Amino acid sequence: MTVHGLSRMKFVAAYLLAALAGNSSPSAEDLSAILESVGCEIDNEKMELLLSQLSGKDITELIAAGREKFASVPCGGGGVAVAAAAPAAGGAAPAAEAKKEEKVEEKEESDDDMGFSLFD
Repeated sequence: MTVHGLSRMKFVAAYLLAALAGNSSPSAEDLSAILESVGCEIDNEKMELLLSQLSGKDITELIAAGREKFASVPCGGGGVAVAAAAPAAGGAAPAAEAKKEEKVEEKEESDDDMGFSLFD
């Protein structure tokens, strides 16, 4: 991510904080107050651009649309290397599969189990 992308992210973060606090339509003054409270420099032009792009849109719907886009993005690549290495290992492949199955059966405690969710 570029420096310019990071400078825009602070406005998005401030917007989300304001929305989380119950302000469904944060203004430039709202975002400025949030950013100034943590010592951020404010580029009014970038902030106004963000506000114009988000004007009249529901933040929950925007987040849902973003999650759908990220769901289609491929990630990782380790699966191919593991699959290619397994036949070369010969007799070790069944042991590796058994170990993999054990890991799948284990259930980790997550924030969802405790009633916490980023998007509630």
